[in-house]
Amino acid sequence: MSTPNHPVHVRDAGSPTDRPLRLLMAHRVGHDTLDGGWWPRSRDLATELRDLVDHFPAALGRVTHALVSTPDWDDAPASVRAAHGEVRVGTLPRDGAHLVHLTTSSRTTLVVLVVPHHYTDDQGEEALLAAATKGNSHSTTDLLDTVTEHPDIDRRDLWSTDG
Repeated sequence: MSTPNHPVHVRDAGSPTDRPLRLLMAHRVGHDTLDGGWWPRSRDLATELRDLVDHFPAALGRVTHALVSTPDWDDAPASVRAAHGEVRVGTLPRDGAHLVHLTTSSRTTLVVLVVPHHYTDDQGEEALLAAATKGNSHSTTDLLDTVTEHPDIDRRDLWSTDG
C-alpha cells in the first residue's frame, strides 16, 4: 500500500487533549524497517491508542488490531473502544522494542516506532522524521539512542523524507 508523495504528518486538532496527534508516516509503507513514528503524550495505552485510531490517516486504512511492546505502557488492555469500533490489542514477543504493529481493515500491517512520551520536542520530532525516512534500516534502539545522544544536530542533516 502506498501513500501520497509526501509523509503523512497528522495535525488534527480533534485529539482528546485538543493537541495534534503526533504521527509521521512514510511516503510508501511496507518498504523499510519502519513505516513511520508515533509520539504518544502519556503511558496510558487505552487513551493514546484510541486517539491514534480515531485520527489515523484514512488513506492507510482503519486500524483493527494493535500489537504493542509492553514496556512502553502502564497497562495493556485486551481491547480499546474507538469511534469506529473495537480495536483488539495484543503484545509483541520482545520487550523494549518501542514498536506498535497496526493491522488495518485491508489486512496491511504497519510497523510504527513508539517515541517515548517524555522526549523533548527536538528529540521527538527527530525520532518521527527518522522513522518515516525512506531507506530507514535502524533498529528502534539505535534510532532512539542516536536521537538522545546528539541533541544539537540539525535533524534535517541526518534524516530526509525526499522521495
